[in-house]
Amino acid sequence: MRLSRRGLLRAGLAGAAATTLGGLTTGCGVPTGSTGRDMVLWYWSGGLSPKVVQDAGARYADAVDLQPIQIGGYYRSKLLTTLTGRAHIPDIAGLKGEDMASYLPNSDQFVDLRTLGADRFKDRYLGWKWDQAIAEDGSMVGFPIDCGPVAHYYQPAVFEKAGLPYEPADVSRELATWDQFFAAGEQLRKRVPGSFILTDALSVLSISVNQSTKRFVDRDRHFIGDQEHVRTAWDRAVEATHRGLVSKIVNGTPDNTSATERGLLPSQLNASWAAGDIKLNVPRTKGKWRVANCPGGPSNIGGSFLAITKACREPEKAFEMITWMLDAGNQAQGFVDSVLFPSTPASYAMRQLREPDPFFGDQITMDVFGPAAREIPVAFNSPYDVALSTPINDEMRNFYVLGKNPEKAWRDAMSKCRRIADHLGVSH
Repeated sequence: MRLSRRGLLRAGLAGAAATTLGGLTTGCGVPTGSTGRDMVLWYWSGGLSPKVVQDAGARYADAVDLQPIQIGGYYRSKLLTTLTGRAHIPDIAGLKGEDMASYLPNSDQFVDLRTLGADRFKDRYLGWKWDQAIAEDGSMVGFPIDCGPVAHYYQPAVFEKAGLPYEPADVSRELATWDQFFAAGEQLRKRVPGSFILTDALSVLSISVNQSTKRFVDRDRHFIGDQEHVRTAWDRAVEATHRGLVSKIVNGTPDNTSATERGLLPSQLNASWAAGDIKLNVPRTKGKWRVANCPGGPSNIGGSFLAITKACREPEKAFEMITWMLDAGNQAQGFVDSVLFPSTPASYAMRQLREPDPFFGDQITMDVFGPAAREIPVAFNSPYDVALSTPINDEMRNFYVLGKNPEKAWRDAMSKCRRIADHLGVSH
């Protein structure tokens, strides 16, 4: 079984050759961070372009010795433990986008990038992405790496067989809403027996929530996961399952690969980085895919940042290095190397991102991803969102995988959320 890049990160298996905390000695073995010329960079497998990291080391070699280290396992836990223990602290640290809100209350552990002149770069980056790294005290904790605009990946030959639109522009227009998408899924299932337009129900829930301007906890530290925007997303996922549109084949398994190759799983809603996963997991489907807009509007999954810790002895040089590594040209390189979708709109017009992609039938996929990235809805990200969304996601799995009654699953999710909120001091 081959796991996707994102799956590897979630499973804590990223970077087979990654260095663990216990193995860190050179360059970051003292409580105050780097020593002399050493500058230590922590990130995870697939988190940065290998070429850009290598080029940065060469470009700044006269001033510093850059020591990039890929950290395997549970990255966030290792970084927070290191910061708390005041030892082996990296100078520059990657921060995963899904964890960003939990770093913001600890902004005093990081250099405020605005004090280094970050604001002069602001107009070069997606505004919503930039704002995700701003703490409540106004300090800027991280500099944008990538983002994950969601798209509809589909196999046009299967859609044509089902009597559905199959050219990207037509699919984007005629499957623009969730209702239209679900109707297409029913037609697909009738015309191509054994086929499904969705690989799981949880993606419908997550993508739908991310299409709104609210999440699970508001700025006043009040739980809002019981409100209409989440309940609507929940009901949408339940509806998709009840209408027989969701496959029960587990992602990443040989059965999943076989069904995808046979055109029985000819569609999935996923982020830009999933293009790399599809190429990795089903290489024999090269040329059989296209990309269209996500039904219901733009949504985002993932995307990360680089931060400078207070242990860094040369923050100005570290910032110079970061801004070079994450400029529009190098972000374009990151997309080519590691499918890291740029947070720099200027990248979208660059030649290497305008090349036809043979895997997607020579489609220029940037025509879909670029506009989506610009239009992601702005929402407040609370440090408590992850904890208070987990019971909802878990109960959704209990529904569509185990067959639990959806109303009972919702009630149980809300009950668990209220208990967690009480523990965290979040009102409800």
